[in-house]
Amino acid sequence: MPSRVLHIEDDPSNRLLVRKLLAAEGLEVVDAADGLEGVRLALAERPSLILVDINLPGLDGYEVTLRLRAEAVLKETPIIAITAEGDRETSMAVGCTGFIQKPIDARRFAAQVMQFLGGFRERTTSTVDATEAVLRSQGGRIVARLEAKVEELERMNARLRELDRLRTEFYRNMSHELATPMTPIVGYLRMLLDDELGTLDKPQKKALRAMDDCVRRLRTTLDNLIDVTAIETGRLRLHHRDYDIVDAVKRSASMLQDAIHDKRVKLIEELPRGPLAAFGDPDRLQRALLQILENAVKFTVEGSHVGVCLRVVGDAFEITVADEGQGVDPAKHDQVFEPFVQGDGSATRTHGGVGVGLAIAKKVIEGHGGTIRITRGSVIGGESLSGAAFIVTIPKTATFAIRPAHG
Repeated sequence: MPSRVLHIEDDPSNRLLVRKLLAAEGLEVVDAADGLEGVRLALAERPSLILVDINLPGLDGYEVTLRLRAEAVLKETPIIAITAEGDRETSMAVGCTGFIQKPIDARRFAAQVMQFLGGFRERTTSTVDATEAVLRSQGGRIVARLEAKVEELERMNARLRELDRLRTEFYRNMSHELATPMTPIVGYLRMLLDDELGTLDKPQKKALRAMDDCVRRLRTTLDNLIDVTAIETGRLRLHHRDYDIVDAVKRSASMLQDAIHDKRVKLIEELPRGPLAAFGDPDRLQRALLQILENAVKFTVEGSHVGVCLRVVGDAFEITVADEGQGVDPAKHDQVFEPFVQGDGSATRTHGGVGVGLAIAKKVIEGHGGTIRITRGSVIGGESLSGAAFIVTIPKTATFAIRPAHG
């Protein structure tokens, strides 16, 4: 098996020249274009010899050598500085075993590398004190660069926080500006459909019903954007009162009749007969459950089933919503509850929505002192549903708190 040489060099023409010269001698060459990539490849490939340029982007050649010499598996690996700008004594002090000046001599270069592979080591003329001075100087340079990087990252982080604040403010203002003219549109549409402004024929009513459906979808999207910005700024409030949680679940399911009908989905309900007293914000909880149910209908197979089940488990209510879709990748169980995260966020995606529904549902449920988790498969009403199952647990006696999304 040929010896493997790692060449850390940012200039592609130099990499190509070295590769050709060493390949002619039967050596295998692995390239890295910067110091960080070079360190990663050195640890992964365990090369027989490392050629390192000194003037590299990111980590320079001195820093790369110090980093590699800190690894026990690379302590004896020959590291050759190959540079036009580096210093021989500094290179040897940080741990290089040889030094080749650029521009390289193409006639001698391969022989020099083979000599180092054969065990040759250059000797340094520096004293111990001189070597220590070089290392201290190099250490100081590294610290100064780290301080500069920390300052740069702090500035970038401050800028990101400001951009995040501006984004949240933009969503809040835009949602408000769009929601304000929606009120008269919704009102006049309802008056037209109820014949309060005159009798309409069937084609006119059909057109208005289609418009009303689009307006309701738009209103829901706006309400979701308002809610998610309120959550991110800690302004979402719950209004606590006594309510019947069975009724809240039923009301959420009833709001999906049109979507269920359009997709030819059968809704399976497994709910207790009598009322179950709860304390919280039934309107917010109802909308949260609606978000979860809408998600189930959206991703289930057309003509299949969606189930909702309410049980009393100890001191808590457990609500399960399951479907017969593809389920959720376990690696993405946490991501689906992040605002604006979607499995397919492209404009040509199969399913609609802006990706905030589950994020709102999670925050509202947590605001009731509850939890939500995802699993796969559930049995509801005697029907085995093989897709995603969202399990909501809400304590009967809850501590209410909604924190900002970034808190």
